[in-house]
Amino acid sequence: MKNCIHKIWSVIMALVVVFSTMSFTLDMHYCGNTLVDVAVFKEAKTCGMENSVSNSSSCDIIKKSCCTDKQVSIEGQDELKISLDKITLQQQIFITSYYFSFINPFIGLENNIFSFAEYPPPFLVRNIYAVNESFLI
Repeated sequence: MKNCIHKIWSVIMALVVVFSTMSFTLDMHYCGNTLVDVAVFKEAKTCGMENSVSNSSSCDIIKKSCCTDKQVSIEGQDELKISLDKITLQQQIFITSYYFSFINPFIGLENNIFSFAEYPPPFLVRNIYAVNESFLI
């Protein structure tokens, strides 16, 4: 049971580290006020209503496109404390107190020896609560 809990906890902590350091870009394409497509890690698909620019050099009026593209970049954490040689005194006290109060009492619980396991309980001659007439209601 203890090994299973340790494995689950280590997987959860590994996922926390991975997702806190991962950065990604969210690309969104709007046509007017309507969201057409959302893409993660790549460019969003367009709706096909973009205006083409004419190649003539005359005075053409170019309409503003109704489509807009938005990019949201979510940056992950870059700085992780990997080395353990710069632990402060308060952190050392916390780690040792945590170890001795939560982890240390569970070491060796699988090998407990009960001295009364081989001795059966005494026979019940009379019900004590019936003799003393004390009933729990």
